[in-house]
Amino acid sequence: MEKIPPCPACQSLYAYEMDNKLVCPECAFEWVSKAESEAETGLVVKDSNGNLLADGDSVVVIKNLPVKGSPTPIKGGTKVKNIRLVEGDHNIDCKIDGFGSMALKSEFVKKA
Repeated sequence: MEKIPPCPACQSLYAYEMDNKLVCPECAFEWVSKAESEAETGLVVKDSNGNLLADGDSVVVIKNLPVKGSPTPIKGGTKVKNIRLVEGDHNIDCKIDGFGSMALKSEFVKKA
């Protein structure tokens, strides 16, 4: 049996587990245990400068990127809005004006 931590709000020792949360019967405070909150954040994507990226962020392309089937590359300095993070080698899905849907590597972008 796991040791349930005391309530962070009132320090009561009588907290109990309900569904996926911990509940304090004295002050009715509900929280998620640290072990579960760390497990939920499994996908960690960093830009070229080491900043953490999240879904919905805006990024800037840092160098010209050639595109298969297109005569022109994506120019360095192009701002990409509303990115979506995915698993894999190309871990950013986005739409770029003039090119459409693209998959980018996080090492070629920086957070805007």
